[in-house]
Amino acid sequence: MGMNGSTGMKTDRLIGILSVLLQKKAVTAPDLAERFEVSRRTINRDIAALCRAGIPIVTKQGKDGGISIMEEYKLDRTLLTCEEMEDILAGLRRLCSVNDTKRYERLMEKLSAGASDFLRGNPSVLIDLSSWDKDLLAPKIDLIRRAIDQTRQLAFCYYGPKGEGDRRIEPYYLIFRWSDWYVWGWCVERKDFRLFKLHRMDELRLAETVFEKRPVPLPDLSNERIFTGGIRIKAAFNAGCKWRLVEEFGADCFEEGEDGRLLFVREYTDQKNLLTWLLSFRDQVELLEPQELREKLCGALRAAVKIYEKGNQEYET
Repeated sequence: MGMNGSTGMKTDRLIGILSVLLQKKAVTAPDLAERFEVSRRTINRDIAALCRAGIPIVTKQGKDGGISIMEEYKLDRTLLTCEEMEDILAGLRRLCSVNDTKRYERLMEKLSAGASDFLRGNPSVLIDLSSWDKDLLAPKIDLIRRAIDQTRQLAFCYYGPKGEGDRRIEPYYLIFRWSDWYVWGWCVERKDFRLFKLHRMDELRLAETVFEKRPVPLPDLSNERIFTGGIRIKAAFNAGCKWRLVEEFGADCFEEGEDGRLLFVREYTDQKNLLTWLLSFRDQVELLEPQELREKLCGALRAAVKIYEKGNQEYET
């Protein structure tokens, strides 16, 4: 059975439901409906889709009942060839790469053992969100998930452009975007919703304070807030930078000049981030306009040269 229509949203929700079931012994359909902001009928259809895909889900009535994954089961090889299963396996690989729990790995082993040769030996979708500090990231993700589930505040030290400081938030969403993990929550200090990057969080701890959920807007994750408006720049990049410009902005973001350089014109909002980005190209770019920013860039380069010249003199003596 394939998937069509709102394929992406449905697949994300199926992986999300599977993630919840892997972390809890049992959960009710109303809880899932509230969490994923859909109707109970939609949740029931999703559970049926997971069952068709080969996930052994059981529903138990009564006080301690709910929806759960059967602990011991055998898989029918023929159930695992559908598109839904391929997407779910891809999502599980994503969860495995950032989570310490062994339940993901055990389910992956069981699913792969019963899967078709295509899924077991040559999967078409591989998602790996591992990072150089995976061992530090996974405990943070687990702690944040626990705080969200228990509606408890999170306390941590946060390192930002203006320095570091202690922060306390009500966490609502754990987000992966543009190769980084974030938590979206209500900042007690700023009294507003803020996006916090996990890599900048240290000394993360679960606070005793339980909070009542407030209406929560979704964060603006569009890159327009980074690249649109304010500062219009014109820069000439050496041809060797083409791969990076294409990767970051697309193949139509520049024009090739007669001298072989790549003429890049774009609007930017954050002057500090813009200068940092340009400096990362070292001597492979020349900022042509605006003149004011060109002078600031020259000043930054001169200051860097002084540091290295002073260091060289001290080393020689």
